[in-house]
Amino acid sequence: MEKSNLFGECLAEVIGTAILLFFGAGTVANLVLVQANIGWWELCLLWGLGVSMAVYITGGVSGAHINPAVTVALAAVGDFPWKKVVPYSISQIIGAFLGAAGAYFLYAEQFIEKTAENMTVFHTIAMDNISNPKAMMIELILTAILLLGIMAMGDAQNSVAPKGLGGALAVGLLVAGIGGIGGSLTGFAINPARDFGPKLFTAIAGWGSTPFRAHNFYFWVPIIGPLVGGVLGAIIYKKLIRPYLPEVFNQEIIYDDTSKSL
Repeated sequence: MEKSNLFGECLAEVIGTAILLFFGAGTVANLVLVQANIGWWELCLLWGLGVSMAVYITGGVSGAHINPAVTVALAAVGDFPWKKVVPYSISQIIGAFLGAAGAYFLYAEQFIEKTAENMTVFHTIAMDNISNPKAMMIELILTAILLLGIMAMGDAQNSVAPKGLGGALAVGLLVAGIGGIGGSLTGFAINPARDFGPKLFTAIAGWGSTPFRAHNFYFWVPIIGPLVGGVLGAIIYKKLIRPYLPEVFNQEIIYDDTSKSL
């Protein structure tokens, strides 16, 4: 009888997502509140490092999805059981909430006033001249790229995928690269939990309903865009790229020849 380890997996997702937000929100707080000398590329790299650390620490237990868009996308293409999607997603939101709380604790004295501007230390918002539908499409595209990379780097049949410990670093660099491509436009949530968990925290911590009303009720954008984009990216990889990997393609030819001979 197969032993279930769902509790341990969910606990790992809580811890991994908390690590991600502690790194990321702490970096943004350092930039916004203390005016640390951190450029955009450096900020993206530090977010990516948070991803890598989360993968190194928790990946052996849960796979370190740390992102509902990853969990839903893997389930949509048959690489993850649907029955675990809700527990994983809830765990990721809890972890993001706790990670934001940890970053807030570090910088609590710097929040002299709780304004709409400084609450974005914890979660994302689009630039003023970008509409919510456009922002949703940006998040969709960026998350599709994220899943294309994750699927490729995690594919045992892909001979050029990074092996061993290199995979976590590569995913972190992918996240940093995505931030460099278009992150300044929407804050590159590319992760519903990374945005929604901290929004819940800021609402409780004194910002009230502002996190959900800001930018014409922007809160839905980092949820819908990444979820749809993640599934799209996973499908593109699974249907249009993976079948043509030499290892997969040759196996299918051998299987077809064997079937015909029978």
